[in-house]
Amino acid sequence: MRIISGIYKGRRINPPKNLPVRPTTDFAKEGLFNVLNNKVDFAEIEVLDLFAGTGNITLEFASRGVMKIQSVDVNFRCIDFIRKTAQQFDFKNIQVLKADVFKYLDAAKGKFNLIFADPPYDLERLEEIPDLVLNTEMLKVDGFLIIEHSKNHNFENHSRFEEHRKYGNVNFSFFS
Repeated sequence: MRIISGIYKGRRINPPKNLPVRPTTDFAKEGLFNVLNNKVDFAEIEVLDLFAGTGNITLEFASRGVMKIQSVDVNFRCIDFIRKTAQQFDFKNIQVLKADVFKYLDAAKGKFNLIFADPPYDLERLEEIPDLVLNTEMLKVDGFLIIEHSKNHNFENHSRFEEHRKYGNVNFSFFS
């Protein structure tokens, strides 16, 4: 894994091999951020990264200078890796929380311009995520939700679905 752009462009991220994750591929991440370049001013947004895993997406946002990123994952080793990597890169805009994402969404109070969710592709409750996020007050006006998922999920019938992007085996669905 590497950071695609920003102040740490090209820097490699080497997570431990024992993390229970499936990091977003560099190819898919590059495609996603090319889309985001046309949608947001990174310096003016606050981001929530759900199911943060290795922090791959969090670190990409941080490198691009977002105001604040909150990363949530239930696995302590993942959280520890994100914290250590953020310290190594001297990112002051990353807040890392160890929490079950569903419990976090029930209790969360923050407001974000962009919420990114990369749940396990076989997560039983994956289909619930758009409503769980969009039915809270977490998304700012004109904000959007992006869910990474496999080809086995199709969110196009959701009332707030906007668009779908596919990069190899990685799919992103956008909601507003």
